[in-house]
Amino acid sequence: MSKNNISLSSRIFYYMMVFIVVESIMIAGVTLYQFNKKNSEYHEGRLERKENNILIDIKYELEKKGLNSISSINNSMILEMADVHNLEFELYNLDGVLLKSSTALTGIRGMTVLDDEILDYFKNENPSRYVIDDKNSSYFKSSYNLVTNFQNKPLGIIYIPYFADDSSSKEELNGFLISLGFVHGNMILIAFIIAYFISNFVTKSLDSIGDTIKKTNLQNKNIKINVKNTPTEVVALIESYNTMIDELKSSAVKLAKSERETAWREMAKQVAHEIKNPLTPMRLSIQTFERGYSEGKEFSKQRIKEFSDSLIQQIDTMSSIATAFSDFAEMPEPKKEELNVVEVVELAIDIFNREHISFSSSSKKILANFDRTQLIRVVTNLLKNAFQAIPEDRTPEIDVTISDKDDNVKISISDNGYGISKTDTEKIFEPSFTTKSSGMGLGLSMIKSIVTAYNGQITFKSKSNVGTTFDITFPKK
Repeated sequence: MSKNNISLSSRIFYYMMVFIVVESIMIAGVTLYQFNKKNSEYHEGRLERKENNILIDIKYELEKKGLNSISSINNSMILEMADVHNLEFELYNLDGVLLKSSTALTGIRGMTVLDDEILDYFKNENPSRYVIDDKNSSYFKSSYNLVTNFQNKPLGIIYIPYFADDSSSKEELNGFLISLGFVHGNMILIAFIIAYFISNFVTKSLDSIGDTIKKTNLQNKNIKINVKNTPTEVVALIESYNTMIDELKSSAVKLAKSERETAWREMAKQVAHEIKNPLTPMRLSIQTFERGYSEGKEFSKQRIKEFSDSLIQQIDTMSSIATAFSDFAEMPEPKKEELNVVEVVELAIDIFNREHISFSSSSKKILANFDRTQLIRVVTNLLKNAFQAIPEDRTPEIDVTISDKDDNVKISISDNGYGISKTDTEKIFEPSFTTKSSGMGLGLSMIKSIVTAYNGQITFKSKSNVGTTFDITFPKK
């Protein structure tokens, strides 16, 4: 469980502050959005209303004077309409040429021509208004519409430049936001005070519970928790703790007894496994020697000496285990001694049937500081496991390789056995875990402990029904 250094009271305070700030930002955002939306709708409607009023005035002027062309409208009437509606506009013929204007700043009559895009739009059947928003400003719009008489005959095109004056609306909005900020500033201050008292009230009982739980110990007399003015949600926790204290007292004796029994059982398992470990290769070695002798084979003095050395080595191993466990049931302390790893590994291999084992080394002499007895134990355990992992109907093929790189030694042992299933890969080094019908399951756990004691590591690669490779790496010194 990762430790969080932020206290509960700080988090309660922090979350309340975040809630108030986020709520204020959301209200301000919604206010701005609504203002912009309503303001845009207002100016759209205002432009459309003024445009329709100007078009109606033009129709009445044409009807009153019996005119059939907008070019015939008096300039003074154009200026009067612009003053009445407080809106500048221009009149173009259907070919897009400027005819009349309420201002002399936008174009030259008879020469200024509308864009082809606008003209093509009004050539369509039943065209509506054509409004262009200025890309550089959200306050300026250009509106184009057809000028018709009361018989809906098109006479020309009107252009209205419209600038939205939002100064008064913005002043009103700024005033509202200032008032909103003042209100929420006071809310944050109030929330700060409320959060302080709430967090202290909630965490006071929790702190008391925490202090009491820290003092809880199986070997001491534990005190029950009694906190006044405790929140209802925390009462259930206190009651559970007090019930646990009652059960803890009766469980302490049982637990101590169970721990002692378990420790002795595990110790007995480990003793049996460690003594049995060298007995198996000793038996194989004697059987091999006996079989050869019965067949009339002659053994050289060197071969007999190797055989004797191997048995003596295994006997010494059992003796050291027995001595260590008799002292206090502990594994022998690792003793670093400079040894030739190649020679020691070959000695361990000689215990087994060499015709099924392929051995290679990058050098004839690789020196490292390691306990000879424990290195032999590691190799013989892995070789034993390798032989046991091979099906009976398959010829054993076991490869043992030794290499050194920089300051490390690497021993690899491969087999062509069943392989290790994916479900067992995470538990393979756990004590007492085994996939075999016999055995205590302490072998790989013991190997890992030995290798780790020498600052090394053991890894493996396995493929189902193809085989497994164990790699042991440890420093030379």
